[in-house]
Amino acid sequence: MQVKKVKSIAAKNIPRVLKLADLLKKKSFFLFGPRGIGKSYLIRQELLSARTEAVVYLDLLDDRILSRLSISTANVENIVKGALGRSKTPPNKVWVVIDEIQKIPSLLDEVHRLIELYDWRFLLTGSSARKLKRAGANLLAGRARSMQLNPLCYCEIGAEDFDIERHLLYGALPFVYLSKEPEQELLAYRNLYIREEIKAEALCRDIPKFSRFMEGVAICSGGIINFEKIGRDYGISANTVREYYAILEETFIGFMLEPWRRSRSRKAISKSKFYLFDLGVFHSFLETKTLHKHTDLYGRSIEHWIIQEVKAYVEYKQIPLKIGYWKSVNRQEVDLTIGEEIAIEIKSTEKAAAKHLRGIKALREENVFKHFYLVSFDPINTVQEDVHCLHCIEFLKRLWNDQIITIDRRE
Repeated sequence: MQVKKVKSIAAKNIPRVLKLADLLKKKSFFLFGPRGIGKSYLIRQELLSARTEAVVYLDLLDDRILSRLSISTANVENIVKGALGRSKTPPNKVWVVIDEIQKIPSLLDEVHRLIELYDWRFLLTGSSARKLKRAGANLLAGRARSMQLNPLCYCEIGAEDFDIERHLLYGALPFVYLSKEPEQELLAYRNLYIREEIKAEALCRDIPKFSRFMEGVAICSGGIINFEKIGRDYGISANTVREYYAILEETFIGFMLEPWRRSRSRKAISKSKFYLFDLGVFHSFLETKTLHKHTDLYGRSIEHWIIQEVKAYVEYKQIPLKIGYWKSVNRQEVDLTIGEEIAIEIKSTEKAAAKHLRGIKALREENVFKHFYLVSFDPINTVQEDVHCLHCIEFLKRLWNDQIITIDRRE
């Protein structure tokens, strides 16, 4: 497989779908995402450089700020007022950014008080929700929404610069996508995650055991999770495997895809699937050097990519539908479901055929889902038995142009 080098895109900023200013105009919110996803860069690009509002930035990776707020969380109010000076900015135009909020979970109590007292808007970023949850942190009881920043999407990269083969192998972490040495960047990132996120944050005591577990996660990524089998294969108890998966979810290194189980004609499997958050990270843990077409790994990568894009779309557009998958005990399967509206089968084939529609036909007999898609590499877009068969790029164009999911958006 030939992978092209990034050319024009390296010299320009990559506009993200997520617009921080638009969100803050409505409400305070948490912005979560794994390390290296681009949270701090997005804040600098959209909020600190434009300065259309009064923005106060507190970075808890700065030891001076961390020390001051660790001594007394009430210092947030003093710092913000000091930054504002005699500014007559209306309260809801005062935006306070606290980067890496998980460093001081108790700070959220003070944030809660300040939202109530002044109506200041807070943007709270973090690469781990685990420490917040385990510390019993105040998650602001509905006073702040939650959003997750994803790797670069098709619409952010743009049709002119998008290279499918590079994307499938190296993923779309911004700093990896723009690198001339993506494989080395991913290797460093893989080690950084285990060393800094897991060890430094004291999320797991047995780092060698966790490292072995990560190998199993990559091998099983996109497959139905069997905690007992993974435990046997890597010498870990099933309960420890469950705990490790929880760490991956709470540090945003992966996500669960829950099964759709309401089928009546055919009993559905009830176990979840798990996907690593980025294809490059997935292949780095697998130590993939090349990715060949017409292989199982290539097919898994295509499926992973499309599911990842739909996940990002649903989250960014704040669509109140859950994504999932369907599989019967008789092995009939559809790769992706969106609420009970849309069912999508994903194939790496270059010619869509009737045999690729078997899972969709079985699910259609439930008379629940309204729209059906087959996404593949077939260059000719067709409709077969009410199933829209689209080339993967055409599917993504329609997705990001709001032509796949057309329900009302959440306000």
